[in-house]
Amino acid sequence: MNSVTSLQPRMIALTLYRDYFQKADRVLVGVTLVLLSIGIIMVSSASIEVAEANMGNPFFHITRHLVYVCIALAIAAVVFVLPTGFWQKSGWVLLICALVLLTLVLIPGIGREVNGSMRWIPLGPINIQASEPAKLFVVIYLASYLARRLREVRSQWSGFLKPMSVLALMIVLMLLEPDLGAVVVMMIAALGMMFLGGVRLGQFMVLILVSLSAVVVMAISQPYRMQRLVTFMDPWAEENVFNSGYQLTQALIAFGRGEWFGVGLGNSVQKLFYLPEAHTDFVFAILAEEMGLIGSLLVVVLFIALIYRIMIIGRFAEKSGRFFAAYVAYGIALLFSAQSLINMGVNTGLLPTKGLTLPLLSFGGSSLLTCFMALAIVLRIDYESRNYASVQPDQKAGKKPGLKAKKSTGANNHG
Repeated sequence: MNSVTSLQPRMIALTLYRDYFQKADRVLVGVTLVLLSIGIIMVSSASIEVAEANMGNPFFHITRHLVYVCIALAIAAVVFVLPTGFWQKSGWVLLICALVLLTLVLIPGIGREVNGSMRWIPLGPINIQASEPAKLFVVIYLASYLARRLREVRSQWSGFLKPMSVLALMIVLMLLEPDLGAVVVMMIAALGMMFLGGVRLGQFMVLILVSLSAVVVMAISQPYRMQRLVTFMDPWAEENVFNSGYQLTQALIAFGRGEWFGVGLGNSVQKLFYLPEAHTDFVFAILAEEMGLIGSLLVVVLFIALIYRIMIIGRFAEKSGRFFAAYVAYGIALLFSAQSLINMGVNTGLLPTKGLTLPLLSFGGSSLLTCFMALAIVLRIDYESRNYASVQPDQKAGKKPGLKAKKSTGANNHG
């Protein structure tokens, strides 16, 4: 009897996976797998020489990356089984977890300092970058708040200021690390979610002005950030090219060498100790060198398709009256779009140098685990939306009580 009972959760999970993948959003799954495959190839290519010189093992980084991929897939499988109601109820808990992580990383002896920043918490053989899961947890919390207080958010300043005060606390903790890149990504996602939630134009403009002012103050408050801005304007200046502009100029050389079709996979010169962080923050530059403009544009198109499909899933959930699921999907799409856009902008010299990974492509366990966790939540939203849409006609035909009122209430709350 006990053995039969223990098998039931497994059977339910297997049935859920089978039912979903029979009618899954294959574009989203396919694009994710293609980006992941490109990431594995590029991490392997970009890290071999550095790994051999620093670790004595040319496959050190790619081995760890593949381990992270396996862990990420396992976590995604677990997350997919959890209903969206679980995440909605856990909004406050996840927010507290984010605050705890961002606080722990600042404590000497717990947080690990790398390149002058306290961003990592060592857990045995791996390091967790606190800001990565924190950004996703903030999105889930904000989606839960919007779903519960949508009328207040749209009509009163109090409903608008409450989540912004929480966001301000998160920003302060991230700046103490410091991690301005994570702050900018989180702010973009929060601003986008508030806009899609229907805040009044005056409130939104105030939020935009305050956010822009805060970014400007943060940029000029630290000498090294100001130097990055100056270098960004003219990285080829004699005083910059071998100093603060070195990383950017080497990335631009990689793009120039790639031309239309690239120098060939594995034939990059810039990864040979010229371009720092070639397998992490600047993997897109190595991809451009080895695969050329065509390969770079292919990756850009893949990211556009990924973000578009997530937005479509969010829109479908919103139309069915599942507003929490919709706002989570929108927030995740904004996280992916902001981080990928900033990373590509930094690699191409369109934005000042900032340490942000390229989702699904760069080496980095925290980023990869968070990306797969987020995508698993989106796939779960898609699964529930499809089931909800298929059940609705039967419920309407049976004239179940309360459904019509529930549906109209959701529409009124949103519109």
